[in-house]
Amino acid sequence: MNTFIQYLKDTQAELRHVAWPSQAQTIVFTVLVIFVSVFISLYLGLFDYVFTSSLKRVVNARTGTPSSAIQISTSSVATSTPVNSAPLKFNPTGN
Repeated sequence: MNTFIQYLKDTQAELRHVAWPSQAQTIVFTVLVIFVSVFISLYLGLFDYVFTSSLKRVVNARTGTPSSAIQISTSSVATSTPVNSAPLKFNPTGN
């Protein structure tokens, strides 16, 4: 118990040495993080749109299917192991 109390005292002493940001700095940095997050999401969304549209055109050119009929979805990817499959066993010796 004594070591825990000493730990808390040491932690409190270290926190006195921390240079805490001012309220103005906190607001500026928060707005900056929000702006950068929105910019990156729009940037990645643009590239996702461009690549998805390009993929639809390639598939359309190969199959002759109208691009409006092509649906590309990544949400249907299976994430669980089938019930009937046996688990793989690791054998580092190769025997």
